[in-house]
Amino acid sequence: MKKIILTILWWLVSFLTPVVLTLTAVRLLMTPVFLQIEYNLPGFPPDPYGFTKEERLYWSGIALAYLLNDAGIEFLADLRFADGNPVYNQRELRHMVDVKNVVQVTLQVWYGVLVFFFAAGVFAWRSGRWRDFRVALQRGGLWTLILLGGILLFVLIGFGIFFVAFHNIFFEPGTWTFLWSDTLIRLFPERFWRDTFLFVGGLAILGGLSLWKWKID
Repeated sequence: MKKIILTILWWLVSFLTPVVLTLTAVRLLMTPVFLQIEYNLPGFPPDPYGFTKEERLYWSGIALAYLLNDAGIEFLADLRFADGNPVYNQRELRHMVDVKNVVQVTLQVWYGVLVFFFAAGVFAWRSGRWRDFRVALQRGGLWTLILLGGILLFVLIGFGIFFVAFHNIFFEPGTWTFLWSDTLIRLFPERFWRDTFLFVGGLAILGGLSLWKWKID
């Protein structure tokens, strides 16, 4: 029975490795640093309705802060442009509530998985099973390369299809589409999201490669 439990534990470590690497990459990108990098990438499309790069950084930084803090939607609803018009319309605000809910759940999953990996590592170290833990991580690294590699290939070949499918999984169909003139589209055009998925996948793949190549004595 003990051997079965240990086998399940190590396979669970491998199974969750792509999850923890992907969610860690997501969290790393949810920072002002990534916004700076993204808006300064060569060829990033300008806003046809007049946002400057500085304005995009300012408003997107506030949107990011909302997703990570404990404030209600009034955090965004109270925002006004210099002419007194609201920054976000009601449709955008409803979507941002949905996005925040998804982000908060995702972060809770990330925290839980990190705790699991820490506990599994401590157990492996103290029980003399560190090599088994490393083998499980190495296997998980390989799975990450295969899974994320396939997803990245799909993103490169058919991002539009992937983007729609992704949103329909996490949001009610029809609630996440906006006018080109809406603030959310002006701040976060399709190029932004394509780059985001590529960065997340790339970082997760680097983590998976590091684990897969981790020499086990």
